[in-house]
Amino acid sequence: MDDTTINMEHSRLKTEDAAIYKAIKGEEKRQAEGLELIPSENYVSRAVLETLGSVLTNKYSEGYPGKRYYGGQEFTDDVENLARDRARKLFNCKYANVQPLSGAPANVAMFFALMKPGDTVLGMDLSHGGHLTHGSPATVMTKVFNFVRYGMKDLETGEIDYDALLKTAKKEKPKIILAGYSAYSRELDYEKFVEIGREVGAYTVADMAHVAGLIAGGSHKNPFDYGFDVITTTTHKTLRGPRGGMILVRNSEDLAKAVNKAVFPGLQGGPHMSQIAAKAVCFKEALSPSFKKYTKQILKNAKAMEKVFHARNIRMLAGGTSNHLILADVFGSLNVGGKDAQTVLDKVGITLNMNMIANDPRKPMDPSGIRFGTPAITTRGFGEKECARVAELIIDTLENMDDANTKKKIRYEIFELSKNFPIPDSFV
Repeated sequence: MDDTTINMEHSRLKTEDAAIYKAIKGEEKRQAEGLELIPSENYVSRAVLETLGSVLTNKYSEGYPGKRYYGGQEFTDDVENLARDRARKLFNCKYANVQPLSGAPANVAMFFALMKPGDTVLGMDLSHGGHLTHGSPATVMTKVFNFVRYGMKDLETGEIDYDALLKTAKKEKPKIILAGYSAYSRELDYEKFVEIGREVGAYTVADMAHVAGLIAGGSHKNPFDYGFDVITTTTHKTLRGPRGGMILVRNSEDLAKAVNKAVFPGLQGGPHMSQIAAKAVCFKEALSPSFKKYTKQILKNAKAMEKVFHARNIRMLAGGTSNHLILADVFGSLNVGGKDAQTVLDKVGITLNMNMIANDPRKPMDPSGIRFGTPAITTRGFGEKECARVAELIIDTLENMDDANTKKKIRYEIFELSKNFPIPDSFV
């Protein structure tokens, strides 16, 4: 497969910085000839790539549309207003801040907007699928705010222990109850979160970074429909846009003002206008009828992979999936550590990530699990048949880690699959 298969020519870069050009072309080739199964990764359209490389990267735009601190903002205001309008339409809310640079900064800004230092957040335990920003001791935010945790009641079904969540909320009196995850494969009961939040006087916030696209496409429930106050999200992953963050407010003008102040000038200076423009492009793509079809296929494809793992007796946390990802206990099922699994699968052209599982007896840098999902391969046009085959190839690889001939055959099959399903330039 030659180096013209994907995206951009980079002709000027090739002349002026051959080393960076070589790395980019190598990455293009890697993406074209292998399968991306990391659930937080996806492919963007050529339109998004072109926007990220536009002259908007030259412009400082501190402040918000109509209230900037620098001149020359007529076009940047148009860009940000388009992004905000499209985001509000996608997620059925009244306010949108599209300036956060990524998902973690969006969460940090949200914390400072809704709380004072020392206040409490009740979020999902990291080992049960929560995100680092939901209270991992490794993060700076745990030095500023108090984090307490909830988790699953049943690891084999994924059911959240809502009774324990309510009990903890009554005891700890959190300012925020945070619904969301990084490695949890079921939908949450948003109505119960809101009931508990109202009972204890807490804000309800959904971190929908992983499922934003599923919500925008109508394939998953929208937390705002159940009364959530705020949603934070990334704009990549299932939303299939540039790497970035966003904070949405359902209907409170006071909360929206607090969010805006927390983002700028609270935590950020000039926003990245090329990134905001690329967000606007991806929001337009997500408003198209084809995007709804895409998100439904993500779920069908994940179910097809789940069926294979069930049939091959590979334990999955929460018993399977109701969204775009699967967390599999490969150490418990195949006596293969997550790090070794990630490494050998990389070599056959399947990219996924090692991941801790609940009550994991192993260490974070060599855990028991692997995490994989279907957003990126669905973008390439994979259906249930192809995804089921990929699931078989994952297990075949892990069962034959020392068999060079088997791995060679699998690598060739992955290469052929990749060639038959090239990365598309456009989604509209």
